[in-house]
Amino acid sequence: MNITKILKASVLFLTSVLIFGSCGTPKNVSYFQDIATEEIVIPSTGGIIIRPNDKLSITVKTMEPSLSALFNLPVVTERFVDNMAVNSTASGNIKNNTATSSALSKYTVSPQGTIDFPVLGEIKVAGMNRFELAGFIKGELMGRNLAKDPVVTVEFINMGISILGEIKNPGLYDINQDQVSIIEAISMAGDLTMTGKRDNVSVLRETPEGVKTYRLDLTNFKELSQSPAYYLQQGDIVYIEPNDMKKRESTTNGNNVYSTSFWISVASLLTSITTTIGVFVLR
Repeated sequence: MNITKILKASVLFLTSVLIFGSCGTPKNVSYFQDIATEEIVIPSTGGIIIRPNDKLSITVKTMEPSLSALFNLPVVTERFVDNMAVNSTASGNIKNNTATSSALSKYTVSPQGTIDFPVLGEIKVAGMNRFELAGFIKGELMGRNLAKDPVVTVEFINMGISILGEIKNPGLYDINQDQVSIIEAISMAGDLTMTGKRDNVSVLRETPEGVKTYRLDLTNFKELSQSPAYYLQQGDIVYIEPNDMKKRESTTNGNNVYSTSFWISVASLLTSITTTIGVFVLR
């Protein structure tokens, strides 16, 4: 009879494990858990700045077309081809590379952070944003009496970020806007999977000193918005780490509390125990 009680207690214990293990509420799934209703949070400033090896399109327009031609590189046609499916927002701000053709007058920023601009010569551009560079060139042209009230336009060419890990649509995404937040980038890639770790997202960024890693917590918006990596830079790599449940599922035999094989084993054990109890009771 004592054996029967022990076996019944074992069945009760394993059943409890099964119930509570399967009904546990996942933590850190919701974003922005620290934000109260109608609370105002001001993110840190940031945006895309010019760096060595960037490619720029710079055009100058004046009232005289012949004069404008002096300050513009010859226009060439380039074609960028990628077999990846188009994945863009309604506004088209970020998208996967796709087949396209466009006319470009292209400058490549030197490792020293300079470009060789027609008539003006070598210009230090690294560290500026595109509006600052446009304003600088306009000021130089007017200040040297080379052009009267010119219109200068600066655009970035082929700038992208990589999004990897537990994300719905991992890949390389183009940037053609001046500020891209980590939230926008994740949204463009289809959001994190349910097994993505929201409180430990990594952003890897190349700096003159080497690659720097930032750790971001998507559940804490106040802290997130003040990070230097809240606004992404060209070349950034965003990596979403799998949570503990996903890591356990990736073990060699997968035999853990979250795996299907574990619960099959538990069910088999319960069946064996029930059968044994029945034998003892019949006796």
